This record gives sequence, C-alpha cells and structure tokens, in this order.
Amino acid sequence: MTTKSATPPARLPGSARPRAAIAARTLRTDRWWFAPLITVVGLGAWVLYATVRVFMHDFYWVEKYSYLTPFYSPCVTQRCVEGSSHFGQFLPGWWIIPDAALTLPFLLLFRLTCYYYRKAYYRSFWLSPPACAVPDGHKTYSGETRFPLLGQNLHRYFFYAAAIISLINTWDAILAFRTGDGSFGFGLGNIILVGNVVMLWAYTISCHSCRHIIGGRMKHFSKHPVRYRAWTFVSALNTRHMALAWITLGTLALTDFYIMGLAAEWFPDLRFIN
Repeated sequence: MTTKSATPPARLPGSARPRAAIAARTLRTDRWWFAPLITVVGLGAWVLYATVRVFMHDFYWVEKYSYLTPFYSPCVTQRCVEGSSHFGQFLPGWWIIPDAALTLPFLLLFRLTCYYYRKAYYRSFWLSPPACAVPDGHKTYSGETRFPLLGQNLHRYFFYAAAIISLINTWDAILAFRTGDGSFGFGLGNIILVGNVVMLWAYTISCHSCRHIIGGRMKHFSKHPVRYRAWTFVSALNTRHMALAWITLGTLALTDFYIMGLAAEWFPDLRFIN
C-alpha cells in the first residue's frame, strides 16, 4: 500500500523554516473589516462636514461674544466680517479661497502625515493592508519611498506649523472672554472654546515628532532633568495619541457647530457672566 506525499511547503530564500502554504486569502473568522469600515465612515463624515463649512463662508463669527470658529481662524480674506480678522485681511475674497487659507493647508498636512492617521487611512481607504493577517489590497508595495508618500517625512516640520496654529486658537479663546462692548463675559461658548484648545494642545504635543524633539537625542537624562520630566509627560500623552486624534475631531466639529448655531440664531448662548 502506498500513500501520496503532500507537496512540500515553500521555503523563503535564506530561511531555515518553510513558509506555510495557505490557499485561503485569510484564516481570520472575526469581523476584521469592521474597524476599517468605522474609520472610513468617521473620517469621511468629518471631512464632508468640514469641507461644507469651510466653503460656506458664513456663520463663523459671533460679534456679541467675540466667538470665532477654529475652521475660520485666522480669518484673512477680504470677505471676512468686521471684527473677525485678528491678523488682517490680505487675501482676496474669492469663493475658492478659504477664509482661513493661512492655516488650513498646514493643519491638513499635519493630520495627513500624523503617524496614527497614516495607519488609519492606509488600512481603511487604501486597504494597505486592511487588517493584520489580511492580504494587502495592492499587488506592489514601496512603502513611503516614492512620491507622494515620500512627503510623509515632512511631518516633523508640519508639527511646528501646528504648534503655531494652536497658539492662534489659544489667542482666539482668550479674546472670546471679551464681549462686543469690551467688557468681560463668560458663557458656555467660552467653555467649549477653551476645552477645544486644551484638547488640540494635548493632541499636538502628544505627537511622535514632539516627543523626539524634546528628548530623542539626549544621551544622559540625568544631566537634563527638566527635559527628562517634559519627555516623560509627552511620552504619557503619546500613548493616547490615537484617542486624542479622534477626540480633537469631535471637539473641532462641536465648537464649529455651536458657533454656527449662535451666528445663525438657532439658539442663544448660555451665559454665566455678562
């Protein structure tokens, strides 16, 4: 009696152990597609909302309480309403130009090159790969060595721009405590603006580039106690970078929607002082 021998498994070049010959595209039986799907829906909805709001060119400034939505900060086109331009109006008021054209491109590039967002949209939108142990959706893979993905290496420079923009948003939040008549005021809008700024700072400084800038090249932490303490703080935030990335999308949308509602007179601001 004879038996038919199985086909020997393929060996990788230079490998001592054979690679398993699996005919199926994946052996995963769980809902591995759910996480990429949620990412597509979440990011897609946010991008759609933000795009509509940026090109709406209306309902972004509440003069009575000096509220300015971060989607229009700083407002630098000649179309900006009086009082909303804290840094001048030096761009033409063409419809195609966003009122915050000075900052929006850098914020977009900072988020697109963010280490977490790379993982998110590589897996969800590009299916490269869609999940662990699931085949890549593309026949070839060159990593981030070719255009346009070669630009991901500029993330550290976009971080500096994002830090400056966070300073501008902080200034907007401070100015919002001054009402239209120049007196001090405090309302729910102030809480939302300040909360958004705090979250934006948390997301920005939790960036991997920030962590490297603070302590990446130090050889002796003991000789730099202040930088070491700052590095440990940023490192702790860095473990929550993914959560902060999503939270800030939520706070940005909430802040913009609340100010849009006030500007459109859908509802009044809840005031605590003045």
